[in-house]
Amino acid sequence: MPKNKKESFIFTLMMCTIMVLVMTFYNMFRSHGTEGLIVQTLIGFPLGFVVAFVGDWFLVGPLAKKVAFKFVGHNDPVIKKALVISSCMVTGMVIYMSLFGAIMGVGFTEGLLMAWLINIPLNFIVALPLQLVVAGPIVRFGFSKVVAQAA
Repeated sequence: MPKNKKESFIFTLMMCTIMVLVMTFYNMFRSHGTEGLIVQTLIGFPLGFVVAFVGDWFLVGPLAKKVAFKFVGHNDPVIKKALVISSCMVTGMVIYMSLFGAIMGVGFTEGLLMAWLINIPLNFIVALPLQLVVAGPIVRFGFSKVVAQAA
């Protein structure tokens, strides 16, 4: 787990990269099927990454950690803290990024609210297991290697 702002920044970069790449792929598949899927994912990734990183760093991350630490204490096991924080982060980021996806999909039209509300559960059912089972363990492992080499 990150111990300072620099480590948090690195951790967030790593996590956003994996989560945004996979979720962009998933949402492009949902929207467009397999036609041009890789190209559409690569085109959508940079803007999605920037929006996700800014939202994570300045809005969702701080709020999710405040909420998470109402359920866990600093002396709880690391795995418990990681699971609770990850769950809170996923919830916040799904709400935030589903709005971004809805805006990109339908724009600021009368269909925006409905698109956003439809996107939230469809993204949540993929993002939570992705975070808890795939991205979280990979990033924590990679992060521990990066931090160990830097020390």
